[in-house]
Amino acid sequence: MIKQTRYQKLFSTPLMRFQVQDCAVLNAALLMEGEQMRAKSGGVSKSNRGGWHSKGNLFENEAPSIQRLRDAAQDAVFEVTRKVNSNFKPEDFSLKLFAWMNANPAGGYNAPHIHPGAHWSGVYYVAQPEVEEGSSGMIEFLDPRSDLEHWKILNASTFRPKLTFRPSVGELILFPSYLMHWVHPNQTKEERITIAFNATFRRSKQAGLEGRGGRRISDQ
Repeated sequence: MIKQTRYQKLFSTPLMRFQVQDCAVLNAALLMEGEQMRAKSGGVSKSNRGGWHSKGNLFENEAPSIQRLRDAAQDAVFEVTRKVNSNFKPEDFSLKLFAWMNANPAGGYNAPHIHPGAHWSGVYYVAQPEVEEGSSGMIEFLDPRSDLEHWKILNASTFRPKLTFRPSVGELILFPSYLMHWVHPNQTKEERITIAFNATFRRSKQAGLEGRGGRRISDQ
């Protein structure tokens, strides 16, 4: 006979999904801002294939709609960080948010990539064409662990090699920046519009001084 004494989930990868309330007005304003930006700039080439990627840090734009989304992104980052560390105190850190807009026309997609140098990455869905079948509009995350092929036989969800789903309009998803992901090709005639962002923490000067004075600051 045996008696269980403890159960731990080691090396888990958190992913959180949020719904931005009353997003219809917000999204209409974001689309207008996007049209103005695209009229002024051809964008840049990153992971986007056949689509448009805005230039610079979108969250530096002072438009009310963009600043409202920035506030929502910050709230989401703080909430997910508290999930992984109950001792997290925002005042102990400075947070840098860097965002950009993606527009994927028919056939456009984002190649597999990560976001090095950041802690969290997120995507907000401004426009997501509806589909009845197929993988259009889906985002796919790949398991960062290796040598899991033999786990398929047990059909254990915690060891599946990937997670694929189609977020809805107004949804904001957040995940660790090291997590490999990509976006499936748009199989519709309508554009898929998203705003992605990175969140990077730096310890505040005051927190650093207190830490050197003997106070333990948890950042696990």
